[in-house]
Amino acid sequence: MAPALRYGFPRVLRLLKTDDYSSVFSLRSSASNDYFQVLARPNGLTHARLGMVVGRKTDKRAVVRNYIRRSTREVFRLHAAELAGLDLVVRSRKAFGRKEGEAAREALLKLFLKQRARHAQPG
Repeated sequence: MAPALRYGFPRVLRLLKTDDYSSVFSLRSSASNDYFQVLARPNGLTHARLGMVVGRKTDKRAVVRNYIRRSTREVFRLHAAELAGLDLVVRSRKAFGRKEGEAAREALLKLFLKQRARHAQPG
């Protein structure tokens, strides 16, 4: 029997504290494109954790900012197993809607995989 799919975003997979965000920002290991900047740092855990920064500078409408957050969480959820052992902070750089959503999600996945390769454990 296949394991049940999980669609939630539990607390254990989130960066919650200021210190968690600060440690990722201080490492300064980032990759970026038109839509996102992804900062990463190894966390020593068996799972990945995600933090997001989607400010009003990206878009003044909360609906758009929430769509960006949902899209980011979905890409993370689908690929969290591949990103195990990393703390990731995603900063939005440019707003996108449903028309550009697929391209933006693909761009985010490429950044996630780039950070995974950068922080891969040797051996």
